[in-house]
Amino acid sequence: MNSLSPKEPQYQFMLDMQQEYGNIQMTCRASSRWRLDPKSLGFTLARYKFVAKMLSGYSQVLEIGCGDGFASRVTHPEVKELHGIDFDPVFIDEAKRHTEPEWSVTFTVHDILESPFLMNGENAYDAAFSLDVIEHISQKYERKYLENICLSLKPNGIFICGAPSLESQAYASEASKEGHINCKSGKDLKNLLDEFFEHTFLFGMNDEVLYTGFTPMCHSLLASVSCWK
Repeated sequence: MNSLSPKEPQYQFMLDMQQEYGNIQMTCRASSRWRLDPKSLGFTLARYKFVAKMLSGYSQVLEIGCGDGFASRVTHPEVKELHGIDFDPVFIDEAKRHTEPEWSVTFTVHDILESPFLMNGENAYDAAFSLDVIEHISQKYERKYLENICLSLKPNGIFICGAPSLESQAYASEASKEGHINCKSGKDLKNLLDEFFEHTFLFGMNDEVLYTGFTPMCHSLLASVSCWK
């Protein structure tokens, strides 16, 4: 550990924290993105910041498709309890290995296409969010995905859905295109969500910037919806 002291004393707490806890270790997905395209981490964290502010103060929050949980840390401080699920045990194991004791979040292997994710046998979640997941799900199963999310929520629950836009795929990498089998335009995403929720508010993002203009010019779509039907 560093035995020196900074010239400006207000930074001493950083070295003290390093001494007590060590440095944060990135998960595998975050590490690879930091090496290959570090700015893309900024885009992802900005989407999670949007979710954090929209769900600030909520009690029980469910993240569907949390991956290795690296970005979930942005949402956690704004909510009372955060529960992350993903169908891939490799990434859930990675998430669990990087969870710190003071971070009250749970990570569980669960496929939302198979069943709702319940708390003590009940649909007890006040809010849920799912970023960059629906585009990986075949249209054949997209309604099952939304149905099981609704059944995980309390009747007046909030859901935020985020996904790359259909229009953005002209600029996507080959690796992204391989997994993105169900990208939608803003209009199509809103129409789908309207089948399940009373209210749908559509936003967009370009890089880190929230966008409310012409939807086909959005790289990413963010739909905030409430009160499932």
